[in-house]
Amino acid sequence: MLRLVECVPNFSEGRDRGVLDAIAEVVRGVEGVRLLDVDPGADTNRTVFTFAGPPEQVVEAAFRAIREAAQRIDMSRHQGAHPRMGATDVCPFVPLAGVTMEECAELARRLGARVGQELGIPVYLYEQAASRPERRSLADIRAGEYEGLPAKLADPEWKPDFGPAAFHPRSGATVIGAREFLIAYNVNLNTRDKKLANEIALRIRENGRLRKDAEGKFVFDAQGNKLRDAGLLPSTRAVGWYIDQYGRAQISINLTNYRETPPHVAFETCAREAATLGLRVTGSELVGLIPKDALLLAGRYYLERQGKSAGVPESELIHIAVRSLGLDELGPFEPEKKVVEYAVRDNRGLLVERTLRGFADEVSIDSPAPGGGSVAAYAGALGAALAGMVANLTVGRKGLEASWEAMRPVAEKGQALKDWYLHAVDEDTRAFNEVMAAMRLPQKSPEEIAARTAAVEAANRGATLVPLSVLERSIEVLELAREAAARGNQNSLSDAGVAALCARAAAEGAWLNVLINLKNLSDEGTVRELRRRGEDALVRARVKAGEVLGMVESALA
Repeated sequence: MLRLVECVPNFSEGRDRGVLDAIAEVVRGVEGVRLLDVDPGADTNRTVFTFAGPPEQVVEAAFRAIREAAQRIDMSRHQGAHPRMGATDVCPFVPLAGVTMEECAELARRLGARVGQELGIPVYLYEQAASRPERRSLADIRAGEYEGLPAKLADPEWKPDFGPAAFHPRSGATVIGAREFLIAYNVNLNTRDKKLANEIALRIRENGRLRKDAEGKFVFDAQGNKLRDAGLLPSTRAVGWYIDQYGRAQISINLTNYRETPPHVAFETCAREAATLGLRVTGSELVGLIPKDALLLAGRYYLERQGKSAGVPESELIHIAVRSLGLDELGPFEPEKKVVEYAVRDNRGLLVERTLRGFADEVSIDSPAPGGGSVAAYAGALGAALAGMVANLTVGRKGLEASWEAMRPVAEKGQALKDWYLHAVDEDTRAFNEVMAAMRLPQKSPEEIAARTAAVEAANRGATLVPLSVLERSIEVLELAREAAARGNQNSLSDAGVAALCARAAAEGAWLNVLINLKNLSDEGTVRELRRRGEDALVRARVKAGEVLGMVESALA
């Protein structure tokens, strides 16, 4: 399984390009690590780096970046709008794929120990790597900022987790940890007034504000603790500031769990609260990267508000999200660079990135892959796309209101299935190539023969499972085609029928590929189980396809 970790160090330098280029160079110098984004801010005098790769390589890149920052950034001369306490202010690890949060916490501890020992920089651990509960919050650790470090380090309660308990004037201190994906998101206002921006921040952030009585004095509980009024949005941290570069105030937001509070909810809440103060939200800004799903949620939300189907291609959902949130107000928003899944992917050589002619040409030449398995998967993609098309030609059309709600999920499921099948086009070819690679393994010794035999068996099983999945999921496409034929726009009835034909072609073609790969498996139990699954799915697919085509032909006759 692919193992990917993201690292998002924040450096206290946003103006000197030479310093930032030097840090970027050492990150790029670690093989296997991809530098995804460098987002500098002149007024904050801070830059967010984002890079990703296998865990070991990412830790090495992080150490080299922290070392380079320590050599080039002098905190005794630093001024900026953003809270900070070190040249490398904070360095979190985020699990992306095949890695647990605890593994990321262990990466943080290893990096912290090395930074403390080799660089002599005080290190505090936070969030999921925190050594004790009171150190989980970055804000609590950073309280007092760089200027307060001498007193903090002298306090035994604030002894660093790693490194010396001594003030390091040039580098300050560094906070290292592990956390869920954090979206750094700024909402733009049509004012220069920092106080008004901060008022909105106090209203929306989870921690809210300290409670005051009618005379403006703090309110305490029976134990003498100050009481707080909670804010509107969970998993949200926020502060208001003024950015001279943009000539406007912003609500600077950290969304620590975008599934609890996605960006579009934060945006709409800010807009609502701004209106009560006579202000208007003009757009927003993303700092660093964002998970694709966060933008897809926003795209669906705004399309549904418009009364339209959200079952549109992924690219359209992202386009709607960017325009609705005004993410391009302060500069171009490039999804291929700002969406984390797009930034880490490598599309070079993928069949689905070719033109229709290019794909057909590649199939036609004298190489065994791509072959029937990839073509069957592509037929499934076309079937799902057609079912989704019929649904989209229904939702929002006058006279078809009774079918809108039934067609919305058809459109959305059709898009998801289309994307899954397009992925399977390349998966089938990749599985075949793995069989060929296993066959080429050496077999000069008993150990090599055993290793090759196991590798060939595993590769052949994988090459069987891909078309089997294509076959089984064809039933889902046929169900969508049936719903589209029964309740969709009747002017597109023939399209629903072609959707069913494509799905049946995907099923039949995939079954042939299952059969030819089963011949290469030696485990009889595995062969029986996979054959049973395939036969059951094929019978169901043929029956459903017949039902849909019967409906369509009867209606068109």
